[in-house]
Amino acid sequence: MKRSTAFTISFLLIGITAISQEGKQPIKVTDMLNIKSISGVSISPDGSKAIFTLTHIEPDGESKLDYKYVNHIYIVPTDGSASPKALTTKESSSQPEWSPDGKQIAFVRAVDGKPQIFILSLDGGEPYQFTHFKYGAGSPKWSPDGKKIVFSSSIGLKDLIKDTILNPFHALPKWPYEKPGLDNISALRPISAKPNPDGNIEEIRAYLDKDIADKKAKVVNKLNFQDEMGVNPDISFNHFFVQDLQSGSSPIELTHGFYNYSTIDFTPDGSHLVLTGSMDSLQHPDRVLETCIYLTDANGNHPELLLGEKGKTFNSASISPSGQWLAFQRGATSFVNIPTLAIISLKSKGNPIIEIPFDRSKGNIKWSKDEKYIYFTAASNGAMPIYRANIQSKKIEQLSNLESGIVSFDLRSNQLVYAKTEVNNPFELYSADMNMQKQKRLSAFNCEWLQNRKLSFPDKYEFKNEKGETIEYWVMKPLNFEPGKKYPLLLEIHGGPSAMWGPGETSMWHEFQYFCSKGYGVVYCNPRGSGGYGLAFLRANINDWGKGPTSDVLTALDKAVAQGWADTSKLVVSGGSYAGYLVAWIIAHDHRFKAACSQRGVYDLATFFGEGNAWRLVPIYFGGYPWEPTAKANLERESPITYVEHISTPYIIFHGDNDRRTGFVEGEMLYRSLKVLGRPVEYVRHPNATHEITRSGDNRQRIDQMLRTYEFFERWIHPQP
Repeated sequence: MKRSTAFTISFLLIGITAISQEGKQPIKVTDMLNIKSISGVSISPDGSKAIFTLTHIEPDGESKLDYKYVNHIYIVPTDGSASPKALTTKESSSQPEWSPDGKQIAFVRAVDGKPQIFILSLDGGEPYQFTHFKYGAGSPKWSPDGKKIVFSSSIGLKDLIKDTILNPFHALPKWPYEKPGLDNISALRPISAKPNPDGNIEEIRAYLDKDIADKKAKVVNKLNFQDEMGVNPDISFNHFFVQDLQSGSSPIELTHGFYNYSTIDFTPDGSHLVLTGSMDSLQHPDRVLETCIYLTDANGNHPELLLGEKGKTFNSASISPSGQWLAFQRGATSFVNIPTLAIISLKSKGNPIIEIPFDRSKGNIKWSKDEKYIYFTAASNGAMPIYRANIQSKKIEQLSNLESGIVSFDLRSNQLVYAKTEVNNPFELYSADMNMQKQKRLSAFNCEWLQNRKLSFPDKYEFKNEKGETIEYWVMKPLNFEPGKKYPLLLEIHGGPSAMWGPGETSMWHEFQYFCSKGYGVVYCNPRGSGGYGLAFLRANINDWGKGPTSDVLTALDKAVAQGWADTSKLVVSGGSYAGYLVAWIIAHDHRFKAACSQRGVYDLATFFGEGNAWRLVPIYFGGYPWEPTAKANLERESPITYVEHISTPYIIFHGDNDRRTGFVEGEMLYRSLKVLGRPVEYVRHPNATHEITRSGDNRQRIDQMLRTYEFFERWIHPQP
């Protein structure tokens, strides 16, 4: 009887969904321009209001084809009594921060190409520029008394050496600059000689330095020489400064030296600062992976190492409201790692670290007012729920469901305010009580345009792979699905390889809906090596990027096909980054697909070690470096380029000109190999695009890539006569 009732309820829900979507339009490719995203949620000190950053897309100048991202700061009553209101409407603004009395906010806006901090009174009037720091200013935080603001600034090595205020004695790093044949004094001291190509050695060095300054040459001496967009030989350091709100005040340096600091916060009484930064080391910063947590006085003096250890990272520092406790995470320096949540007393020295076990990657750590709970988000089973940890019992409680994702949240005055993503809406703002009950929607940024759109909803399934691991997968039927008909089926694969997809993940919301609107079914899964399923699952693809994950994704495909509505002569596959790699691996070992698409992929792991800024994945996953015999054999075995002769599937390959995370030569190598072999392959390069093209890249290029993928599939699924 219970089973029959459940079936009836399910049937009724499906019927209601179908009725509610009648007369609506399918998702269009240009609907990606309608999506508004929410970040930086923060509740006012009295709990009555919340501020956040809204990112939307608008036309770029006179062009009807080009679009730009714009960020503005909004405010909304937490009781939902009024709609969100824009506090900034002109230049892009972000990183809003409440003053302690709730009467002002500090935020960041670009001035002459550098970020600066502005202050806006909520009593009315225009914001005024607070900082005029020559290196720029970001990440503002108010002191507890509201009289000062702490901010961060990125300063280049050469600027820091010659800055007479920040470095009055022109000190040099204690760690080696690593310029071969020269010590730090010879390599880093400013050259006083005049540039002369025909002069003595000092004049020649001055001439060569001018070539660098005039961008005629880049000289690289550091290990991590690639950023997201190109070769970058420069070294910079993130430091923190404090500035009084009094007119005419100047920034005072809180952190010092040739090291990086990532976060800072005042203790509640304002007497001390808790800092997260790199470990003090005699090694070059590129060779130091450890991070530590420090305690200083309010002026940045008398730093004390609170937490630090060789081979470990300590981060995510969060001070309890009373200042008694510090929550943090610690883990190994390996990328394939899940840090442990822990707390330690700030008041009693020598107390042990108290660990709170939870086998998920955690973020956004916040304390409840009564200090009984720590709230956080964690990627889990295709979602991003809010959890809370009971400090006494160490029990973890899941507060939100596995069908949505919490992308940003804050808590205060016994309430939560959070931005949520789910299948029926990619971003909206909500409030709830501390148990995440009595949910109330506070915004309608995407509700408005989605009212006239028809959506496809995923069904979740799971199976056990040959190792006994549970693999979760989702199947989305084509829009306007009719039983008895056959449809193309697209296998989508995620990157990382430690990423995770599901209904609570935002990046693929539009692409999944677009292909369903075009009459395709979509199937995706989280194969071994994905995040969101614990450490053992995360490490299950160590030295196995190809065969094992391929088995998982193809089993998910087989099970979707077994439902009976997919046309097995019209199967296609697509993926980006690591998934670009896996697509290449799959079509070199399996020939069921009518067409395939790889974006920003890695195809020769030995080459990737040199040209990608994610090069550390090579030794971490494959046990060594390309010149070491065991690792060399592993890399050759696991590289799709090794099997390129077996690829015959029609194939479109994408890469961005400025993609330095995977390296664009990867795409060129695979394309040329297939072209020489006479295979049906097309190669698309997007000028100036980075690895983030499909998530935050040029919007015209984002549309271009999706349309080219669809058009390429259509050539083979529905060939012209």
